[in-house]
Amino acid sequence: MSKGKRNLLIAGVVIVVLLFSFYSFFKGTYNSFVTLDESVKASWAQVENQLQRRYDLIPNLIETVKGYAAHERKLFVDVTNARSRVGGAASVPDKIKANNALSGALSRLLVVVERYPDLKANQNFLRLQDELAGTENRIAVERRRYNEAVKTYNIKIRTFPANILAGIYGFSKSTFFEVPEAAKAAPEVKF
Repeated sequence: MSKGKRNLLIAGVVIVVLLFSFYSFFKGTYNSFVTLDESVKASWAQVENQLQRRYDLIPNLIETVKGYAAHERKLFVDVTNARSRVGGAASVPDKIKANNALSGALSRLLVVVERYPDLKANQNFLRLQDELAGTENRIAVERRRYNEAVKTYNIKIRTFPANILAGIYGFSKSTFFEVPEAAKAAPEVKF
């Protein structure tokens, strides 16, 4: 084999190896974006499942409390309005905001319950309160999982050189499910 043909063959092999390497990098990076994006969507779906469970429990809880605390009308209206905002929220940030407002309203409702000892002894109420507490725990777990998936995804699309490809492919940052500052304060109990 002549020296020219050998150099051409080596150049061809190097080009094929480089092309295969670029293809593998682009394919692998794109596929990891898709996998992480789907993980975020699946995690959000689990959060929504638990939020829907809470959403469905609220009317029963309100009806049970109404019988004991008829004069707490404004609070019932607040909880009902917050629940309807949850039902009408379309985007992930809107759903997060609406559910945070609902959490605040439910906290105030449970503070009112403290004023009614007979209500606290009512079996229907106790069952609903246990279901709501269990649902709140599930929401917290799923919210944590969702935020972990968002973190992993956001890190992937922001690190170099994947961030260049993320921009080319149209992948953008996902939104964390954050609790507002007002929800971090303990509700006030006044008698």
